[in-house]
Amino acid sequence: MGVAPRRERWTLWAATLTNGPTELIDFVLPLWAGAAIGLGPFEVGVLMAVEMALSMVVRPVAGVLADRYERRCVAASGALLYAVSCAGYAVAGSAAVAYAAAAVGGAGGALLWVAVRAIVSERLAADSAVFPRLVTAQETGSWVAFVAGLALLGVIGFGGLFWLCAAACAVAAGLLAGLPRGRGVVAEAGGLGAVGRKLRPMLFAVVMTMAAESAVGLLLLLHLQRGFGLEVVQVAYVFLPGAIAMSLAAEHLHGYVVRFGRSRVLMTASLASCAFAVGLVWAPNPYVVAGLWVLSGLAWAAVLPVQQAVIAEASGGRVGRGMGVYESACLVGGLIGSLAAGALYDGANWAVACLVAAAMILAGAVVVPRAVRRLGVADIPPPPPGKEKTAPAEPAPAEPGTAESGAAELSPAAPVPPEPEPAARPAPPAPVLPEPAPAVHPAPAEPAPGAAPASRRGQVVDLGVHAGLFGAAQAGLAVFDLSWVRDLLTRDLGTVLLGQVPREGAEAFLYGAGRVWALVLVADIAWTSYKLLTPRVRG
Repeated sequence: MGVAPRRERWTLWAATLTNGPTELIDFVLPLWAGAAIGLGPFEVGVLMAVEMALSMVVRPVAGVLADRYERRCVAASGALLYAVSCAGYAVAGSAAVAYAAAAVGGAGGALLWVAVRAIVSERLAADSAVFPRLVTAQETGSWVAFVAGLALLGVIGFGGLFWLCAAACAVAAGLLAGLPRGRGVVAEAGGLGAVGRKLRPMLFAVVMTMAAESAVGLLLLLHLQRGFGLEVVQVAYVFLPGAIAMSLAAEHLHGYVVRFGRSRVLMTASLASCAFAVGLVWAPNPYVVAGLWVLSGLAWAAVLPVQQAVIAEASGGRVGRGMGVYESACLVGGLIGSLAAGALYDGANWAVACLVAAAMILAGAVVVPRAVRRLGVADIPPPPPGKEKTAPAEPAPAEPGTAESGAAELSPAAPVPPEPEPAARPAPPAPVLPEPAPAVHPAPAEPAPGAAPASRRGQVVDLGVHAGLFGAAQAGLAVFDLSWVRDLLTRDLGTVLLGQVPREGAEAFLYGAGRVWALVLVADIAWTSYKLLTPRVRG
């Protein structure tokens, strides 16, 4: 593996390790602030605002640093600062320490994500699927952290949860610091103002889109808590299927971007997200809401990579600055959407609030594709390197020429001595035939079909081993009445899925671990099935 792919791969691992803690802490922070250090609603709002404000201010600066200095150092510094922030929450006993931890986390997140996206963009010209892979890495870290963290929260408490997040971010900082050194791309002349003016159409579309989606997300959160009476952990499990869908679908949806173009995919995704918002009006229970949220997750899995790739391409040699202003625009949109959602939920009924948000998203179906066209980037990106192997399968026409052309190419060497035909026959058995044999292209192509079934068999065997271990563990837990799967089959489905089965202490830990393992197995089955079916579809 070359330096650039290895640099990308380690960066994606770091993104997985850091995005999980980031999303989890954003979710549990208001709960912890009220329960652990006694902050009131206004003070909790200030705590969240401190982190968002610092992040919004530092992100453009982080873009400049990512263009001027080694990006791995900028990203590693951000991950380390976020680890310090998590540790600060773990030891905080007062509002002042919590505010300081929030400020450090806001600055660290800005440095981390701007630099990570700039690093990933380095291979965009060679592989158009780098940003879908980044979304996959981030969302995988997010849902794994949610499942594991919420399952362990009752055992290790908020302090233990924060320390685990700090450890994950510290490991990510080590990975980023150990990245192979980049090629030192020299940034083009021009400051943040020039980049902002160039990207203005897309930045306006990003603010509009993020405002609408943020409003829908907060409206849904409030409705699940007040309308359906769900607790916080139960709300998290409603959002979980959408996160899993995003992690599994991002790379696959990129194939549609390559086939149909960015504008069409963005328009279709906006329409799907609009349908989700309208569907919430008539959603009768949390199960339907969870299914609709999957539709929203699929839409975002298509939109986010396209937005980031377009920003990177339009920014040129100033991609760090471009990512800095792009992420600031995302935060501005999120802030506007949160304020609008609060006003809508308090001042209008649920149906009106959802329909207003849907109208905003529907407007994005027109604005976002136009913004992409105005930036002047290609509407259809080149296919990733892996996909080109299906097209070069067209060397099949060369096959008729390989056996004959291989002999024809060697025959000019044979005719050099003008000898009769009988002399031409002994020539092939000599060194002539052994040379073309390795040079013939079908020879390397033959092992591939044989290797594919072997790899598929290996994947099936691995999945079978995983399922067998899971079944044995669940059987052992069932003996002590601690099997989540057995409860799923024997108790009320809604009670089990929403985590309302009473467990305490070590029993809660084992029961939660079984639930986490079950979800991981489901994801493993989905992923293995996708990997098994994809080659056949492509072939």
